[in-house]
Amino acid sequence: MSEFEKEDSVVLHDEHSEFDGETGTVTQVMETMFGDATYTISFEEGQEQGVPADALEAADGDADDDEE
Repeated sequence: MSEFEKEDSVVLHDEHSEFDGETGTVTQVMETMFGDATYTISFEEGQEQGVPADALEAADGDADDDEE
């Protein structure tokens, strides 16, 4: 069972990703053969695929206010 669902706003925590600390939207949930889920997260300037749940945090809902 996945922790996040499609269209959820999440914050990525992965120091090796160019999107570390950014808020994005879950665009795809993929179940692995071990019963875990990985996610595709879409950001304003790209996407990150195969993200594990432990690298994500639910956003506070103010992702639309984060335009620069």
